[in-house]
Parts: sequence; C-alpha cells; structure tokens
Amino acid sequence: MAHVVILMGSQSDEPTIAPCADVLRELGVPFVLTVSSAHRTPERTEAIVASEEAAGAAVFICAAGMAAHLAGAVAARTLKPVIGIPVSGSSLGGMDALLSTVQMPPGFPVATVALDKAGARNAAWLAAQILALTDAALAERLAQARRKMREAVTKAGDELRRKYAGG
Repeated sequence: MAHVVILMGSQSDEPTIAPCADVLRELGVPFVLTVSSAHRTPERTEAIVASEEAAGAAVFICAAGMAAHLAGAVAARTLKPVIGIPVSGSSLGGMDALLSTVQMPPGFPVATVALDKAGARNAAWLAAQILALTDAALAERLAQARRKMREAVTKAGDELRRKYAGG
C-alpha cells in the first residue's frame, strides 16, 4: 500500500514535525515516522529508504535543521518524490536549513516547504496531493478538507462582521 515516510534528523524535531503526522492522519494517509540522520546514521538512512520503498513508500518527507542534508541524502537514494521541511535549529533562525534544503543539484530535486510547523503541515498536504494523483478517494478527502477550510473562513468572517456591525 502506498504510504508516506517521514524522517526527522533528530528526535528533538518531533514537536515541530508532529503537525505533519496529524494532517496525514486526518486525511487517512498511512505513514511511518522515524529518526535518521544524514550525517550520524547514513547507513540507517539508506536502509530505511530501501526497505520503505520495497514496502510501498510513495513519498518521503525529510525534516532537518542546520546543515539539513537529510532530504538531499534521501533524494540521492530514491526516484520517489522527496519533500524537505527546513527546521529552525541554530542561531541563523532556520535560514541555513532553508538554503541547504532548497539548493539541490540538477536531477536530485527536493520540494521544499516553509520552515517548522507550517512547513510540516504543508509537507503533509503536498504528499497527500501527490498520492491523490492515483487515489480518487484521497482526492475526494482533500477536496472535502479544502471545503471545510473555506467554510471556516467564511463563518469567521461572518461572525466578525456581525460583531463589528455598525462600528
């Protein structure tokens, strides 16, 4: 079964990356989440990519801070889509991770999303959209989720309009 693999460079990234898992869970997308480091455990990273591909992984999401080489290391080992989440983890405020994730050599792309929790959510949405290309039921769940978002904005706007009417 097609699923998403989420790799974090460090366990300390879990609170930042948890929203990614939350979105995938809400959309009914199967996923695996674990820790592996491009630098400290390169063999583990390679083994995870190989074993998860064999088990049906369709998209890899990689979150890392500072040098943030995890997404690139995964992209070098798979032809599956790789999404990178840059994580703020240094005195540079995440700019180092952002640049490391987005600057990939030709032929080894990494789709890079925003920093931290916003990026974690969007990585999940992007992974689900990729999977929905061949999964009509997932595509419908995505459409329903978008409708709920639009309805929530409309409702909030209407409530504020009423609250400040005549002001």
